[in-house]
Amino acid sequence: MSRAFRPRYAALFAAALALSACAATQDSAAVAPTAPGFLLGLWHGFIFPVAWIVSLFFDKVAVYAVPNNGGWYDFGYFLGIVVFGSAPARATSSTATATSST
Repeated sequence: MSRAFRPRYAALFAAALALSACAATQDSAAVAPTAPGFLLGLWHGFIFPVAWIVSLFFDKVAVYAVPNNGGWYDFGYFLGIVVFGSAPARATSSTATATSST
């Protein structure tokens, strides 16, 4: 590594450190025991496309539960959208590819 790049890496490291100071945290005592957790996050992620369309017309419908229990809800929501939400799209595209090749 040349000496010209060292100040750039130092500036990049300082910027990353400054941005990480902006990360939000939540007191665990502030979360209600009945707050939505992993399973509801999974369900909300799975029904996201329908909930999003309905939320465009009705103000009382939300696509994300607030308050929730934090990381576990977020993880379930992510899995619901990415894994379960994209599975029908993958199955449709693989079926279309298989039928067009025959």
